[in-house]
Amino acid sequence: MNQLENRPLDGQIAVVTGGAQGLGLGITRQLASDGASVVIADRQEDKAREEAAKLQGEGLTVRAVALDITDSAAVTSFFAELVAEEERVDILINNAGTGQQVAPIVELEDAEWHRVMDVTLTGAFYCCRAVGRIMEEQEAGCIVNISSINGQNPAALVAAYNIAKAGIISLTRTLALELAAYGVRVNAVCPGPVYTEFNQRNMAQRRVTLGISEEEMIERIRTAIPLGRWGEPEDIAQGVAFLCSPAASWITGEVLRVSGGMEGVSATPPKRPRQ
Repeated sequence: MNQLENRPLDGQIAVVTGGAQGLGLGITRQLASDGASVVIADRQEDKAREEAAKLQGEGLTVRAVALDITDSAAVTSFFAELVAEEERVDILINNAGTGQQVAPIVELEDAEWHRVMDVTLTGAFYCCRAVGRIMEEQEAGCIVNISSINGQNPAALVAAYNIAKAGIISLTRTLALELAAYGVRVNAVCPGPVYTEFNQRNMAQRRVTLGISEEEMIERIRTAIPLGRWGEPEDIAQGVAFLCSPAASWITGEVLRVSGGMEGVSATPPKRPRQ
């Protein structure tokens, strides 16, 4: 049998926000490999087009569109144009988000709080609202929101990120209830540590607060993961693809932790030197 036959997502139109790199790119590749026609929606237009071209070279159906998910009107227009072109949207992966500059709550600036919330939580809300209207009308569809183990078990020094990711979980469960009557499923995935550019930036800041090297930080996290290794984008992508597949047709409102068994980072930071 041809390996391209009977792929679980054949004929599906999927959107992956923030799909130009890291977890989003891994998810894009997995969904396209499973037969979906995937649109990378990312504000990094050049990078998104470059990665889409690479995947097209592998025989996958992927294209890139510039989108800033913090712009409500732009989000609404993007989905309206997509439906006008494709006639439907079957899958939305709300992956786009941003990390936080490591800082205790008492030193967290307004601008940093709003920056993280705007991208990570409000942007996901805009996308859910826009595609929710479409999926209500077509009475079918699947949304997977990417949260984090931080959204379940917050880590110190990244309060805005923790709270935004916890909000993603609440948004998921609320929308799952509201769209259930229309046959639309909404779930969330909580990734554990994956060595992407996102985590590299975060660790570079966090290791300074601990006074250890990057290598020591990497190993410290690895040994805290019950399965004994860092995750790969493919690990998260496979969990997402399962929730999008017919095999998950009776699953909605769920939060799937894909973390090698790690539940969270509970380290307590030491006292900070007084100015």
